[in-house]
Amino acid sequence: MKIRFPLASLFVALVLAGCGQKDSSSTATAAATPAPAAGPREVDLTANDTMKFMLGDRVSGTGTGLQIEVKAGEQVKVVLTNTGTLPKEAMGHNWVLLKAGSDSAAFAAAATAAKDTDYLPPALKDQVIANIGTLGPRKSGEVTFTAPAPGEYPFLCTFPAHYAVGMKGTLVVK
Repeated sequence: MKIRFPLASLFVALVLAGCGQKDSSSTATAAATPAPAAGPREVDLTANDTMKFMLGDRVSGTGTGLQIEVKAGEQVKVVLTNTGTLPKEAMGHNWVLLKAGSDSAAFAAAATAAKDTDYLPPALKDQVIANIGTLGPRKSGEVTFTAPAPGEYPFLCTFPAHYAVGMKGTLVVK
């Protein structure tokens, strides 16, 4: 017992001696550690057998379609899910983001004849900023890109006839 008391006293003394001290090394390390990088902003779109894009409770098909707002230079991840049940050959859906000023109606018309290139007309591929390939029922696809300069950028589904019934929208970059 005589040995335990001095060891316990020594331990308590060492602990108390360190209590009022600043640990400059841990402060410096904490300040130098960068905050974790935020991931890309995720935009979740769905499409089904009614040939409409849906973003939450908003539905394409009226006027200019959906609007998605982002900031210039922001990392954006678009996820498209086809919630429909019809086969891909009859009701596939894709998502194509075009450069500002592109004629989305002309792009959609040219895409109709581009089945072999997943409804992306090779002659117009320089107009595409980002795209998600054609999806069958209960399938999802995604694309991540950096939002371009401020402006308005059209997006659409290029599967035949889908643009004509309103599967389109605008990415508004501020």
